[in-house]
Amino acid sequence: MAKTYREVLKWASSFLESQDKEGHAIFYLFLHRKNWQMTDWLLHMNEVITSQAENQIKTDIDLLLTDMPPQYLLGYEEFFGRRFKVTHDTLIPRPETEELVDLCLKQNISRNENKRVVDVGTGTGAIAVTLKLERPIWQVLATDISEKALIQAQVNAQNLRADVAFFQGDTLEPIKDPIDILISNPPYISEEEWPLMDASVRKYEPKEALFAKNNGYAIYQKLARQAQKKLAINGQIFLEIGFQQGPKVQEIFQQAFPRKEVQVLKDLAGQNRMVFVH
Repeated sequence: MAKTYREVLKWASSFLESQDKEGHAIFYLFLHRKNWQMTDWLLHMNEVITSQAENQIKTDIDLLLTDMPPQYLLGYEEFFGRRFKVTHDTLIPRPETEELVDLCLKQNISRNENKRVVDVGTGTGAIAVTLKLERPIWQVLATDISEKALIQAQVNAQNLRADVAFFQGDTLEPIKDPIDILISNPPYISEEEWPLMDASVRKYEPKEALFAKNNGYAIYQKLARQAQKKLAINGQIFLEIGFQQGPKVQEIFQQAFPRKEVQVLKDLAGQNRMVFVH
C-alpha cells in the first residue's frame, strides 16, 4: 500500500523518539533536503512519497541514531538569513550567537562610520562574514587557532562575497593595530561539564572550540589582558558566555577596564548569554 510523506515522516519521528532521539530532526532534514518551506509541506504532505525520498529518510534515521547533528548531514546551517557551510572542523552556528551579532549591530547603527573589527575564534566565519555584509564599510578581521576552521571560514567568505581578512593564531596575538570592536564566541565550557553536554556535541563537534581551562574562563582572561593593549580608547567588546558565567566574566573585564561599563545581557530565553564592554 502506498504511503504518503506525512505517514512516513510521522513514523520516522516516532521511531526516533522511541530511541530517545530528537524526533523533529528528521522533519528538519526532510524539508531542507527537498528545499521545501512549510507551505510546500502543507501542499504536498498527503501525496504518495517517492522511493528516493523514503530511502533518504531511512539513511538519515540511521545517522541520527548515531547522534550526528542534522547540520553536519546537510553540510550547512542558516545564520542571520544566510547559508554557511559547516564541517566537523567547526562548531555549528547557533541562535545565541545571532543575538550577539545583532547586539553589536544595534550598538553600531551607523553604516557610514568605519570600524576596525576583530572576531576571535571565528570557526565557520559566521560572525565576521555577517558583520562585513551588514556593515560593508567596516574593516573586519578574524582569527582562529585551527587551520582547518580558517579554511572553512574562507570558503564561506568567498561564497557570500564578504571581504574578511583571516589570520591563524591564538586569540588576538596576530592582530597588531588598534581594535574598535572585539567580538567573540570563544571556548567557554569547563571540562567538568563534559558529562552534561548533549551526545551530538560530545561525539561530533570540535573539542578545541568548546572547552577552556580555569573552569571555562581561560580565554576570557587572555582576551581581557590582550585587549588592554589592543582596544582603542573608545573601543567596544562583545562576548558570548555560558549562562552561569556572567558575574565572573563581568569581574574579569571590569578589572581590566575599570573606566568602562561592563554589562551582562540576557538572550531571548532570559539567560545571561552576553557581555558588553563599552
